[in-house]
Amino acid sequence: MFTTMGLLPEFGTKVDPTRIAAQIVTGVGFLGAGAIMRQGSDVHGLTTAASIWVAASLGMAVGFGYYIIAVFTTFLVIVMLVAIRPVELRFFRRNRRHDDPPIIDRRGQDQ
Repeated sequence: MFTTMGLLPEFGTKVDPTRIAAQIVTGVGFLGAGAIMRQGSDVHGLTTAASIWVAASLGMAVGFGYYIIAVFTTFLVIVMLVAIRPVELRFFRRNRRHDDPPIIDRRGQDQ
């Protein structure tokens, strides 16, 4: 909404839409930093912070009228988030701490 209003001719020719984008980037940076949590050596919330950045950039793209790019990017981001989830679960187990003993299943194998 702010981006689109900055492009309206009622405000005159002195409105610079890049200033609006710069302020959005600054504000979203603070939101993304608040989404990142650190607990010991573990860091959580990086995907959430990146998703907040993408949502802001999609909003700016729609505000500037780049609808096709926004739809394509939305599709691409959703595909990547879905595809990355199994990799994350496989290599970065969240529920196991480093000092916990390994979980042994009924066959006697580590999980």
